[in-house]
Amino acid sequence: QVQLVESGGGLVQDGGSLRLSCADSGSISGINVMGWYRQGPGKQHELVASSDHGGRTNHAESVKGRFTISRDNAKNTVWLQMNNLKPEDTAVYYCYADSVRAGLIIERYWGQGTQVTVSS
Repeated sequence: QVQLVESGGGLVQDGGSLRLSCADSGSISGINVMGWYRQGPGKQHELVASSDHGGRTNHAESVKGRFTISRDNAKNTVWLQMNNLKPEDTAVYYCYADSVRAGLIIERYWGQGTQVTVSS
């Protein structure tokens, strides 16, 4: 059962923009942090951005000033606005959500992944 549903990937030219979205299908409780990882060809899994329930965000140095994470707590939805995309941003992007109880992460849920390809 897919619990986080992603959308918004695609092919874009160098300098273009895309907006990824990720929504809980309704079955996850106690979500605290939501965010995005990516894995490019021949590269390691990289944390791109995260946002906690209080709205505090973190962005990887490689995307600061270009990508912005945002979320709607009521809908358990997170977005990643990607501007000024570069070929090195080409990757499969995965959203995640941490379910927390008593301050501890009890489970991490993942989206199915969405391909972002930036052509030069």
